[in-house]
Amino acid sequence: MQVRRRTLAKLLLVVFVGNLVVMGAGAWYSYQQAPPIPQEFVGPDGETVVTGEQIREGKTVFQSDALMNHGSILGNGAYFGSDYTADALDRKVQYMQSYYAEERYGEAYSDLSGAEQAAVDSLVEEDLASTDTTEPVEYSAAEVYAHQQVRADYVERYHEGSLEHGLPEGTIESADDARRFADFALWTAWFSHTERPGTDHTYTNDWPYAPLAGNEPTAGTMTWSVIAMVLLVAGAGIGVWLYKSVELPEPETKGVSIPHPDDIDLLPSQRAATRFIPIGAALFLGQVMLGGLLAHYYIERDGFFGLGELLGVDVVGILPFALAKTYHIDLGVVWIAALWLGAGLFLPPLLTGTEPSNQKRYVHALIGALLVVVVGGFAGIWLGANGYIDGALWWIIGNEGLEYLEVGRLWQFGLLAGFVFWAFLVARGFKPLLDREEPFGLAHMILYAGGSIALLFTAGMFYTPQTNIVVTEFWRWWVVHMWVEGAFEFFIVAIVGITLVSMNLLKRRSAEKAVMFQALFVMGSGVIGVSHHYWWIGQPDVWIPFGSVFSTLELIPLVLILFEALNEYRALVTAGESFPYSLPFAFIIASGFWNFVGAGVLGFFINLPIINYYEHGTYLTVGHAHAAMFGAFGFLALGMVTYMLRIAVDPGQWNPRRLKWSFWLWNVGLAVMVFGSVLPVGFLQLETAFTVNYDAARSLAFYNRDLIQLLFWARLPGDTMLILGTVVFAYDTVKQRFALRETSAPSSIPGSSIISSRVLPEDD
Repeated sequence: MQVRRRTLAKLLLVVFVGNLVVMGAGAWYSYQQAPPIPQEFVGPDGETVVTGEQIREGKTVFQSDALMNHGSILGNGAYFGSDYTADALDRKVQYMQSYYAEERYGEAYSDLSGAEQAAVDSLVEEDLASTDTTEPVEYSAAEVYAHQQVRADYVERYHEGSLEHGLPEGTIESADDARRFADFALWTAWFSHTERPGTDHTYTNDWPYAPLAGNEPTAGTMTWSVIAMVLLVAGAGIGVWLYKSVELPEPETKGVSIPHPDDIDLLPSQRAATRFIPIGAALFLGQVMLGGLLAHYYIERDGFFGLGELLGVDVVGILPFALAKTYHIDLGVVWIAALWLGAGLFLPPLLTGTEPSNQKRYVHALIGALLVVVVGGFAGIWLGANGYIDGALWWIIGNEGLEYLEVGRLWQFGLLAGFVFWAFLVARGFKPLLDREEPFGLAHMILYAGGSIALLFTAGMFYTPQTNIVVTEFWRWWVVHMWVEGAFEFFIVAIVGITLVSMNLLKRRSAEKAVMFQALFVMGSGVIGVSHHYWWIGQPDVWIPFGSVFSTLELIPLVLILFEALNEYRALVTAGESFPYSLPFAFIIASGFWNFVGAGVLGFFINLPIINYYEHGTYLTVGHAHAAMFGAFGFLALGMVTYMLRIAVDPGQWNPRRLKWSFWLWNVGLAVMVFGSVLPVGFLQLETAFTVNYDAARSLAFYNRDLIQLLFWARLPGDTMLILGTVVFAYDTVKQRFALRETSAPSSIPGSSIISSRVLPEDD
């Protein structure tokens, strides 16, 4: 069947508005249903145990000391340390058991008979099953005792230090701050075992799995998992049917006049845009080096191959896991963004044959601004995490301390301003196209995709360190998830479409139709699909059906992207050796493949509610994240770099050999890391969470098991290949950057490009 571009554009607008309505209403409802922070918790005698203000202070400690990149809260964060919610709940249960065992039987809990332990367990579960959320909340005597003991444990671990947990002394600067952090963790444990008024489940839908605390999967969790499985089959079928029935031209090389790189003029702004490449390569190299360090920390938590002890250097104190993880994540986002920014500025002259006045100067200004923000933000993270920024400024110019949004708020505004400036420059470059095409044209789509990245970033401005963590996480996931499974996917299909047009493999109108078609399903499923992150963090259970349905529907656009990659592969293998863009094409194909594997297969598996209940915050998520983030978005960025270099490098000095080595080292290394190490660890964690409890799956005892340590070592070959591939890439980009050909004077006549006849006329 034929589908018109105008029809797709209208549908896309309807879907976009519908998403905003649903998520806007969900935001209001989530604010109303967030777990309360009581003014105070009191003991049986009325004595205050902890106040709401102390809990809020604990949240600021959690953020300012970057603890979200050591462990996790409500399952969100890093997996090196404990999940603080599950850990606090498990410790609370154990100390309450000890209290009742001593009170009732005068013995330690472990020395009691089975019947006596069962009686104690019943008392503990009865205490924890309280539905009292009135002011003040009254603790039992056992809960008061447990709260005090957990505080002492957290002072010992997070203030005094515990190298076996990878925590140097002074991770939390003062003992009082460590107590406040314990109060915050215990509050999240409290609402994880306290029933939401008017329901038969807790605020977290009975997560984490802790049978002794009464937390087990709800009926809704199982029901919606079954529905999601049915939708999986239907969704896959719909995706195949749509791809086969809707007439969208496929890439084809036979009979097409493909512009050779030697015949394309290199304009000054394009040469300036290539400066993003060595910057991105340097950031990428730093990221993979830190990734290797982080992987090794799981084996040797107090050093690095013994070199610290040999050289007298405190490796963990200088670069603790939390700080290394912070930089690792942020570098990953920044290097991909830098290369995308460069590609977005490189492409317009290919399609217009001209560039605006002073475009080169403005591109250099954007590069300078990027460097200022990155250096300032990273310096702020280090200063903030090490306590050099006190008072209200720590989260403004230091570290905000939330995963993926670690940099201070000032630097976040700087990044936002950079995106806006980039969009302005791209619009200037595409002006000949923008003036002639309709609002749903290809150049407009690039701007919409880039603009949506900036728009969603503003959601990270809707909270402060004093905001309820549940509300904070609601908005943080708007940024993180809607970027990754909404705006970034939209950008991928838009940038691939315009690249195929610039290669002369696809007509402009055909590309516009394909981009809108895929964007329709990406935006239609991915935006509301963010709600699968809300199931266990204290959000209302209305998100379970929304998250189950729309996370499953996310499979449809990924099936389409897989088909697109397969068709591109067929086009590549039939192109012959004369096809000059085979290497960039290979990166685009790899991006589509890893997108399907990482975001599609692994993403769907861990997003089944019943699986996610036990899996949330385990190594299965690590596998999904690496395959999806680097595999999909990273490979696209690297493919665009290869395309830029193929055009920009002097024809006599172009040599793709090193980039081919990097390509295969990255692909094989990622496969070895994900399938040979990360996923097996994740499946064993899933088994432990299911057979014991969630806290056991995140415990040091689990990570220290012989088999788990062996699997961590099995990651070394994959990590080594990834690092080697990046080293080769970084060397090659610097070398080729010095082999660029001379630039041509920009034409004053739009459409003078050798491929403009493919882009500008209305005959297609």
